[in-house]
Amino acid sequence: MNVESLVRVEDKLYYNRYLVDIGHPHVKVRAHTTPSPQLLALLKACPARCYELNDDGQVEITVDGCIECGTCRVIAEPTGDIEWSHPRGGYGVQFKFG
Repeated sequence: MNVESLVRVEDKLYYNRYLVDIGHPHVKVRAHTTPSPQLLALLKACPARCYELNDDGQVEITVDGCIECGTCRVIAEPTGDIEWSHPRGGYGVQFKFG
């Protein structure tokens, strides 16, 4: 396989559709002044790159592109750093190409 035939994750994510449930995010980051190691890990572990540092050095999430893979649940939900629930019916990611 040559490099030219590789497809980036970002290119694949482009094909997904997202129905955002405005005002009802299915993932929330716990209020914090200093991010825990688990929250910092989400900056690199989330395949959709939904987590980022704000100007105050706190971790924030933008659920608009969340693919509901569960990575953040494994890393940060057990520590209480995030609150995760399933999106309400009809909302969330809609995979176009399985």
